[in-house]
Amino acid sequence: MQKIKQLWSNRWVRLGVAALVVVALVLAPWNLDPATNQALARIGVFAVAVLGLNVIMGYTGQVSLGQIFFLGLGAYVTAYGVNQDWNVVLVFVLAVVIPGLAGFVVALAAARLGGLAIAMVTIALPIIGVPLAKRLSEFTGGSQGTSARFTSAPDWFGSDLDDIWQYYIVLAIAAAVFVLVFNLVRGKFGRALAIVKENEAVASSMGISPYRHKVMAFTIAAMIGGISGFLYMVVVQYTSPETLAFHHSISLLASMVIGGAGSIAGSLIGGAYYVLVPNVTNEINPTLTALIQGFILLVVLFVLPGGIASLPRTIRRLLRRNSAGPDRTAQTPGRSTATGTLKTH
Repeated sequence: MQKIKQLWSNRWVRLGVAALVVVALVLAPWNLDPATNQALARIGVFAVAVLGLNVIMGYTGQVSLGQIFFLGLGAYVTAYGVNQDWNVVLVFVLAVVIPGLAGFVVALAAARLGGLAIAMVTIALPIIGVPLAKRLSEFTGGSQGTSARFTSAPDWFGSDLDDIWQYYIVLAIAAAVFVLVFNLVRGKFGRALAIVKENEAVASSMGISPYRHKVMAFTIAAMIGGISGFLYMVVVQYTSPETLAFHHSISLLASMVIGGAGSIAGSLIGGAYYVLVPNVTNEINPTLTALIQGFILLVVLFVLPGGIASLPRTIRRLLRRNSAGPDRTAQTPGRSTATGTLKTH
């Protein structure tokens, strides 16, 4: 284990592993069937959504039960812009900015609250969003929803390779978002969020404004939600009021917890869980899907409170404990077990 740690501490080894991962991700879709490529692309979509939730909950410690609202809003903005023949770059910017502005407005009120109060504010987002999407049928398509087919592969790429083209779009944007968030949480802002999460009074005494940082974190989470909504339309190309449903927010929350709160890798695992596990449980027994997923959540919470991403750390801790050998307090020959005085012969 020590040799592995020393090897991993080498910068070139880490860069080599990262390069291999990148090459594998780039080449993978050419060796997989379209259904698998679609599943991988969806994992990328919801990994970004879980990452946004992680920013506000995992790194800032604020309860948010309305992240799916920002994903749905980003999806609707994307669909409307595409159907109006707007430039796709402009559509992407609007899909990020509009959810970000909505998140900022909500955060101005919600960030002053805590505990159940902020949870109730964020719960209201999807609850309001569903009937609102149905009423604004001119923009959203009403109860029937709306589609936007704008990610067909160009001729130079191969007109029958839509699944690979969509996969690459998701991979590029998701990778950029993950790198940006990784640098953000590892920098000064991330350290400030950690202090706010730990103790707001201490943060204030250090000149860190808990309110301002919570508003910023909530806004960033909403913007990331908008990006995931754009990617959702890239892959699914259809959205409806069902996209905003509250139970999807609960599923995102469970995915974050199972993957690992406050963890970049945990967001990736959470995205995979969100997409793959429901398919597996439906294959086992559709009527027991919720029960099986609840059981999985309970098992992970009891066995790995830090989520699946904490598994390597847990294994290292167990190995260190085992390699420590026998109990250091064990009695040595010639010592009394009662008082520690030398035995006489």
